Amino acid sequence: MIYPPQLGEIVFWSNRASDQMNKMYKNELIERISDIEWEDFEVKEAASEIPKSCWETVSAFANTIGGWLFLGIKQTGNIFQITGVKNPEKLAQDFLNTLRGEKFNAKIATRQLAINLEDKKVLGFYIEPSPHKPIYFNTQANTFIRRGSSDHRASKQEIDSMYRDQSFGTKTSQIVSGSKSGDLHLNSINQYRDYMARFNPTVSYNRYEMNEFLDKLRVTENGALTYGGLLMFGKREAIEKHFPDFRIDLLVIPGTSYSDAKMRYTYRLDEHENIWEYYFECFSRLKQKVDVNFTLTTEGFGQELSPGLEAIREALVNMLMHADYFSPAHSRIRIFNDHIEFFNPGGLPKPLEELKAKDISMPRNPIITKLFRMVKLAENAGFGLDKIESNWLKYNQSQPLFTIDFDNTILLLKVEETGKDIHEDADFRHVNLQVWGERWGEKWGERWGEKWPEISEWWRKEHNKSLSANEVKILDLIAIKPEISIVKISETIGIVETAVENNLKKLKLKQIIQRVGPAKGGHWEIISRKPTK
Repeated sequence: MIYPPQLGEIVFWSNRASDQMNKMYKNELIERISDIEWEDFEVKEAASEIPKSCWETVSAFANTIGGWLFLGIKQTGNIFQITGVKNPEKLAQDFLNTLRGEKFNAKIATRQLAINLEDKKVLGFYIEPSPHKPIYFNTQANTFIRRGSSDHRASKQEIDSMYRDQSFGTKTSQIVSGSKSGDLHLNSINQYRDYMARFNPTVSYNRYEMNEFLDKLRVTENGALTYGGLLMFGKREAIEKHFPDFRIDLLVIPGTSYSDAKMRYTYRLDEHENIWEYYFECFSRLKQKVDVNFTLTTEGFGQELSPGLEAIREALVNMLMHADYFSPAHSRIRIFNDHIEFFNPGGLPKPLEELKAKDISMPRNPIITKLFRMVKLAENAGFGLDKIESNWLKYNQSQPLFTIDFDNTILLLKVEETGKDIHEDADFRHVNLQVWGERWGEKWGERWGEKWPEISEWWRKEHNKSLSANEVKILDLIAIKPEISIVKISETIGIVETAVENNLKKLKLKQIIQRVGPAKGGHWEIISRKPTK
């Protein structure tokens, strides 16, 4: 008979036989069997013996997010028929003995139940996700993963990823062979220490001298670096000895998808030294997509307030803390007109709902996680998923969307569609120059003897070169305060000092600014030239 029939009484083989539990499983089965898009649900006919394809499904569920396997239901296309199993007690015992025997490379945990449907017995087995991935039967070639509603043989790359997950939370805590403290980028370390002193002034690490500071945070150990310390603060050339293609990708794409974009991207993040510097560069670009209010703290530090900004910061830090840096894939942020997508290599240690519900703290990279937490850029417990969700809902009433695979995670945040992409260099420059005109037009007009719109047009024609968003911001600050320091520019616009220095060099090469006087006591000057008629 075609499903759904009237369901009979459910009999449990575990010790959870309550009316409430019966109804829960009964209702779940009804819902699942009417939905063919199953990632964690599979049916087999299995009249009198266990089909060999069951072992592929067991491997696939154990290697991904787990799932239910039901025996005694036949599927033909979109049609399901209750066939039942013969001698259910023996069939169940054979199945469980196989999962605990030598066929698989590790013991597989299960939960099981039996359901009476019109005098036919259906067996259900829940295959738990395994902590001993990869799970395979007979040989490693028989390693399967779950993709959509079917089982697929795992590739070598996917199997390697599972082996890395066996050491979840330990890989980046290991010592980097042949490394030394000289492999660290001193500017990054100093900026991190300054950031800690300002935003977590009471923490004990502030009082330590440099060597002890690095040892206490496990950046270094017995004179060598940990992988976490190297990735967070290392020089790029040192990182690339162990991670040859180290990078964090950030792309601004002028469309709502790749297919409707006029070009592949209008902005792509340059290479930077390490994770610490990538954080500031990524955050500087991301925060342009949300509205913020600026205020001063009681200590006089600038503070940007917005639940949207909090959500984006947490999403960025979460990505950097939990990436699988040994994977051939890279962390990637794609900024579309109507959404932001965070892609991260590496699966989660537990199902998403469990991590959200219990606030479980199981970081893939404990040292990197601690380093972000010590400067209050991350939560002290858990994955911060609830903080991302609650702040984004508060910001624009849209639910963050998570897509979880066994070897990667994707977070999608919907934003208000901007239409024309203001991040395109020329357009973004022009927008900001217009803002300057409103704020500083009179001062600059008097100085150059021209009205602002004419100066703006001359500026674009005269230089015939792109001004990046950061160059625009730096020029804005110099116009307000010519004596401003590199440190203060870095703090104000949220990029590292080396990035400020690079942008200042570019502005000098373009003959837009010049330095007057010494490094201390001097000032910046925007070069004043009369526009040619």
